[in-house]
Amino acid sequence: MRLSDRALMLNPSPTMSIDAKAKAMKASGISVVGFGAGEPDFDTPDHIKHAAVAAIWSGMTKYTPVAGTNELKEAICSKFKVDQGLEYQPSQIVASAGAKHSLFNAIQVLVHAGDEVILPAPYWVSYLEQIKLAGAEAKIVETQEINGFKITPAELESVINQRTRLLILNTPGNPTGAVYSEAELRALGEVIVRHDITIISDEVYEKILYDGLRHVSIASISPDLKERTVVINAVSKAYAMTGWRIGYAAAPSSVASAMASLQSHSTSNPTSIAQAASVAALCGDQEPINRMVEEYTQRRNYMLERLLSIPGITCNRPGGAFYLFPNVKSYFKKTFKGSVINCATDLATVLLEETQVAVVPGVAFGNDSCLRLSYAVSMDNIREGMDRITTLMERIY
Repeated sequence: MRLSDRALMLNPSPTMSIDAKAKAMKASGISVVGFGAGEPDFDTPDHIKHAAVAAIWSGMTKYTPVAGTNELKEAICSKFKVDQGLEYQPSQIVASAGAKHSLFNAIQVLVHAGDEVILPAPYWVSYLEQIKLAGAEAKIVETQEINGFKITPAELESVINQRTRLLILNTPGNPTGAVYSEAELRALGEVIVRHDITIISDEVYEKILYDGLRHVSIASISPDLKERTVVINAVSKAYAMTGWRIGYAAAPSSVASAMASLQSHSTSNPTSIAQAASVAALCGDQEPINRMVEEYTQRRNYMLERLLSIPGITCNRPGGAFYLFPNVKSYFKKTFKGSVINCATDLATVLLEETQVAVVPGVAFGNDSCLRLSYAVSMDNIREGMDRITTLMERIY
């Protein structure tokens, strides 16, 4: 059976592949420390689970409107108003089967074949594949570690041309944990408005912030930017609800309508029960988030200290999300057991095979000088994993 060109151009998600390999090793009895998966290790809070059970017993098991129930959309509008001061109507909200689905819908309705989409690197793995699926071309901008892996106005200006349609912005960022300040967003916004570019702002990690940092949505900077922005968010990271698959988009009415229409011919509505649970998440007790962030802070600080104690490794202090993105380039051209390490992918392979520590090579995110380590795992696992990594790095010459 012949596959389409569309199917053949796609690359599997490296993060999922690493996680699957680590789980297979664990299933065979090997003691694996997995720093690969991008999801909280906390359980979904009880009040959210109770809301889902109540929805089942109340018979909320039928189709809902394609873009989500009115109750969920109103809860999302309230969230935007309270958190960012952004005013949206329910008709401007589209709930989907996860933020990845929301992103897919947005890119599909916003770009034409041959358009260019500006993609700052390092980037989350699925952005690139979704751009390709839309027939567009990614214009990758390699951001600098010294700038916190954040695109600057000058870098943005330098790649804009007549084919430029869209900028994808991710703050707090995966894999770097970079958080854009209001001043940085305002400076980028001046370039964006001047060139009339559309923005997709992925804000799924907005609740996971450290060191007193505040999340700012670029859509809140000015009315001009709001009208050019599709904000993507989800309940997955903040409420430990990755498997519930509820993401959402807030967009100008014409874009939201197009996204809902596209969704009506693909998945239809997201799961009715998960929608009810998401209302409880957004409107209920927010204290579980604070407890998670407190724990993440301790893990981040410990893992960062351990990494920086390894000679030759540099690593920015992430302001958000739950990843570290250490630069391991100083180990390239060195050898381990007679084999040369040429890139971060080689080092990730050695770590998994020799120490049973699973990390994601930075090539998955557009930067093969780095590794991504998730600290959404227990402190005991972090200690054990860092002990193994430190011991192995001492054996590389």
